Amino acid sequence: MKSTLFLDIGSGTQDVLYYRDDVELENCSKFVLPSPAKMIAKRIMELTEAKRDIYMFGSNMGGGFFGAMKKHLDAGLHVAIHPDAAYALNDDPKRVAALGITICEDCPSGFVPIELCDYNAGWWSAYLGMAGLPNPDEVIVAAQDHGVHKEESNRIGRFRMWQELLSRHEGDPYSLLYKKPADSLTRLATIQKATGGGCVADSASAAVLGALYVPEVAQRSWRTGVTIVNVGNSHISAFLVYQEKIRGVYEHHTGMLTQEELLHDLKEFRRGWLTDDMVRDAGGHGCMYLELPAEAEGFFPTYLLGPKRSILEGQGVLIAPGGDMMLAGCFGLLKASQNIE
Repeated sequence: MKSTLFLDIGSGTQDVLYYRDDVELENCSKFVLPSPAKMIAKRIMELTEAKRDIYMFGSNMGGGFFGAMKKHLDAGLHVAIHPDAAYALNDDPKRVAALGITICEDCPSGFVPIELCDYNAGWWSAYLGMAGLPNPDEVIVAAQDHGVHKEESNRIGRFRMWQELLSRHEGDPYSLLYKKPADSLTRLATIQKATGGGCVADSASAAVLGALYVPEVAQRSWRTGVTIVNVGNSHISAFLVYQEKIRGVYEHHTGMLTQEELLHDLKEFRRGWLTDDMVRDAGGHGCMYLELPAEAEGFFPTYLLGPKRSILEGQGVLIAPGGDMMLAGCFGLLKASQNIE
């Protein structure tokens, strides 16, 4: 018997599948928990209310606690951070210091320490233990990683990942489950080290793989192209998929688009008319394509995922990979891990 803990870490939730290969999938344990960044934000808000200065230590992680930390500073309270943890805020220490944050090796006297991390092995051991589950044999994690790009913006740098997928790997989504992430993907590398070396992936690639876990979606992609849209709490990712290969990628910020604007973008995206510059100029990450085959017939069948997908209600088919939409990324990781074994 082999057990694997699959985690899909978002800005609002971390979605969890505790998979055992000797148990029916329906009987595997599943959880939807607050994301690590959300739990840290809650702790910061408690300490803001208590008027306590804070010292953040630990490692690089998702920066979803930034708003709570900014309010802490705006309240006239002090924030200090360990150099390693500072990467959770910005890749440039000078920009972190410019926020009014003190970067230091040790916790200043009177400051309350807060640990930053996406994956804490001790926390998970305790949590699973309370549920009567042994520590897993392997941990596989998805999280969004903009990467470190010193000579260009993170949005442009992030799309180099998609460019490599579309050109070098011909749109094969399985290539985005990393046994070793690229040097620029520092958040995923930090997670991999914390988990003991398990595979890691970007959350957007986990989402499209999760959609392809649904037989109807995968089979339809072999007849005509399909559009897969994942509307997350912070980001929207859309994919043009033909014969289970990604032919186009689009990314934007959920809070920046109305339904009308998103539908317009998706219409132009399917046609191959939406350009990378158009998306970035509107505040999004970008978009790019391989040649869109005529056999894909416009990629009109649309499948919707994500906790904010109600913005597109009535505009596509709501799918629930593995019977639980919130665990789509986990089922995508499961599908990818089985493909490379």
